Amino acid sequence: MHPYRTHSCGELRPQHAGERVRLSGWVHRKRDHGQLLFIDLRDHFGLTQCVIDVSGPLFAAAEAVKVESVVTVTGPVVTRDEETVNPNLPTGHVEVQIDSFEVQSRAELLPLQVNSDEDSGEEIRLRYRYLDLRREKMQEKIKLRTSVIASIRRRMIDQGFAEFQTPILTASSPEGARDYLVPSRIHPGKFYALPQAPQMFKQLLMVAGFDRYFQIAPCFRDEDSRADRSPGEFYQLDFEMSFVTQEDVFAAIEPVLGGVFEEFSRGRAVTPAPFPRIAFDEAMLKYGSDKPDLRNPIEIRDVTEAFRGGGFGIFAKQIDKGSVVRAIPAPGAATQPRSFFDKLNDWARDEGAAGLGYIVYAEGEARGPIARNLEPERVAAIKETAGLSDGDAVFFACDKASAAASFAGVVRNRLGRDLDLLEKDSFRFCWIVDYPMYEQDEESGAIEFSHNPFSMPQGGLEALRSQDPLTIKAYQYDIVCNGVELSSGAIRNHLPEVMIKAFEIVGYDAAEVEARFSGLLTALRFGAPPHGGSAPGIDRIVMLLADEPNIREVVAFPMNQRAEDLMMKAPAEVPEARLRELSLKLDLPPE
Repeated sequence: MHPYRTHSCGELRPQHAGERVRLSGWVHRKRDHGQLLFIDLRDHFGLTQCVIDVSGPLFAAAEAVKVESVVTVTGPVVTRDEETVNPNLPTGHVEVQIDSFEVQSRAELLPLQVNSDEDSGEEIRLRYRYLDLRREKMQEKIKLRTSVIASIRRRMIDQGFAEFQTPILTASSPEGARDYLVPSRIHPGKFYALPQAPQMFKQLLMVAGFDRYFQIAPCFRDEDSRADRSPGEFYQLDFEMSFVTQEDVFAAIEPVLGGVFEEFSRGRAVTPAPFPRIAFDEAMLKYGSDKPDLRNPIEIRDVTEAFRGGGFGIFAKQIDKGSVVRAIPAPGAATQPRSFFDKLNDWARDEGAAGLGYIVYAEGEARGPIARNLEPERVAAIKETAGLSDGDAVFFACDKASAAASFAGVVRNRLGRDLDLLEKDSFRFCWIVDYPMYEQDEESGAIEFSHNPFSMPQGGLEALRSQDPLTIKAYQYDIVCNGVELSSGAIRNHLPEVMIKAFEIVGYDAAEVEARFSGLLTALRFGAPPHGGSAPGIDRIVMLLADEPNIREVVAFPMNQRAEDLMMKAPAEVPEARLRELSLKLDLPPE
């Protein structure tokens, strides 16, 4: 017999009755029923009830062992009496009668409860993450992550993609976040950067003649934590393709993402391919966001003209100064009490807005402070433009176009939740396309890249030379699911002269571009195919499938919000001798 186990703790069934078996695992729970001591033994595969008689010589050892100790038990499998069957347990029809009991490892007093869902707080859970991961729910989420990655890898290979690994120690790149830097011992004063993404290398693989690349890539960014973003590091499905248009990229990845979500949806609906394509400008107008949650049926409308020169002076004056007005419908909200509208008004002020004006349409009339001050024909025009009916209400955002769109999007999301409008049990995908190549900084007036600086502008070099930069669109795209951005991507700029001109518009001269991106530019001068790709986030995919609002719940060993590893105590101080070896001297800020 094997020294540790003949079966797993989730394996035994009535057909095993009479067999002598050996199980090893963690003591999940103990129950003393007087003459009998029951031990629920748990491993990665499940849980089996084991029993020992009080009169037996092993009773004292079994009684003394604490929960979460690791033990090995041996004995015959017996079927339970009908009244003691546990139908909620796959092994619930049998139990093991212990005639041999060995403690492999004793557990001390636990800092958190493994055998319950009691929330011990994030600090304790992360400090003792190995205990937290023993809990059934956490095991299921981490197993889901493993299964999702395996499914993605299989589907990518089936699509003809080859898996490559790209360097971890590399040079800094302008991905929009801070790099993590690694000092070089043999090159004093110089630093490697951990890759924010394998962007340069995957493009170079296309230049090298590999047609379709992918990897489950680790990425490192020194940025603040959010619920849907891990600080420090994350993983993405990084892929690139040669000789493709934007639509070719979509056609390649939609079956992968759609298939994975269907495989692990547990009956939830998934948007069928092809996923909707929504232009950036349309998304900002209709949804107030380039990450729209399409489970929400609310569509924002522009009602600026209904207020221009009208009796509601607050909006009319703002419009004369260049503001716009967005209407956010609230279906069925006319039945809500006055406190509903007052609460939203207070919330809007907390969000930094002046307030949240509204009109209520009910019983053939319009109510509310705006309706009282606005001409009836304008009130009726708003109702028609916003697609409202009696029983509905509408809220308004008045500001400069970008600010109004952004706030209207926040209001749309809030109304969708508060009015319980979101489609249940569904994953709704869309592509956001036609991003602006450039944007203007509101304070400095400087022209900046709005998205990815290595994207191909629509219209190519001619557009860069002849068009107002703020009117140029790029072959850039995001894929969004349920309001969560899974990925950004683009058709890449594979022509050196176009890249140099694109950077010139934001203030880089040719020499600086050559110096900063010499590796990529040199490669492009030796014949580069048109290519493009994307990089959906693994962590966010699993977060959505697990129905978890916080990304740390689907990462085995995450950092906390302050980018600290409480378990391994990182980041940590480094001995002075190590700093000297790296030619470094600390210049710490005053405490």
